[in-house]
Amino acid sequence: MRHALRAEWTKLRTLRSNWWLAVAVAVFTVAASLTTMSTVDTSNCPTPAGCLEDVPELALSGVWFGQIAAVLLGVGVIGGEYGTGLIRSTLAARPRRHQILAGKAAVVTATVFVAGTVGVLGALLAGRIILPGKGFTEDNGYQPLSLADPATLRAATGTVLYLTLIALLSLGIATAVRGTAAALSTVLSILLITPLLVSMIGDPTWHERLDRLTPTTAGLAIQATTALDRLPIAPWAGVGVLAAYAAAAVATGWWLLTRRDQ
Repeated sequence: MRHALRAEWTKLRTLRSNWWLAVAVAVFTVAASLTTMSTVDTSNCPTPAGCLEDVPELALSGVWFGQIAAVLLGVGVIGGEYGTGLIRSTLAARPRRHQILAGKAAVVTATVFVAGTVGVLGALLAGRIILPGKGFTEDNGYQPLSLADPATLRAATGTVLYLTLIALLSLGIATAVRGTAAALSTVLSILLITPLLVSMIGDPTWHERLDRLTPTTAGLAIQATTALDRLPIAPWAGVGVLAAYAAAAVATGWWLLTRRDQ
């Protein structure tokens, strides 16, 4: 297994696009959060406290764009090998197919976890600097962003896990469908289009039930620090739903890799 890890790490670090995508996970998260925070101001509310903004969730909103880079990285790690035919050499060099996927999953997890941590910390720092100037101050009922606050720490940690699980979900689907384009279409449809379709459902009961099973909605429940009783699913339970999707995708990819790609 050690040799598989070394081989997959070598592949990842020697391809420049992977480094750019890792940087993009952090940069997109921070940049999109900055854009969102720049449009919000308590002066637009009836009263400053009346904005009822969840400040940590607001500061971490850029994860919606950061996840796109995580998807590209997760898909590209194996999708690129299928596209170039390099996968044949990889499979020939390592007959134990499960080690190939385990190695890829390990390096993707480590890379996105580090990049996601940088992006989350950067977004929180930006929020701590910018949001007080937008009226989100202690005097107006908003606590300063700090990892010393258990709720903010949970939101930050959960957001990093969210990005990591999204990358693993993408890796599993790319392994299963054996192609970059098909994998990207599938993953982005699951993450971006499914929530839109669920939002169109008029029945509130079914709307809430499906929200609990939608990877994006369930996974990002971890960012909420206020009005938790209004969430369709509890924060950590939502991460569990996303983790189940990622595990199912990786397991399916592993099963197909060991039986189909001979």
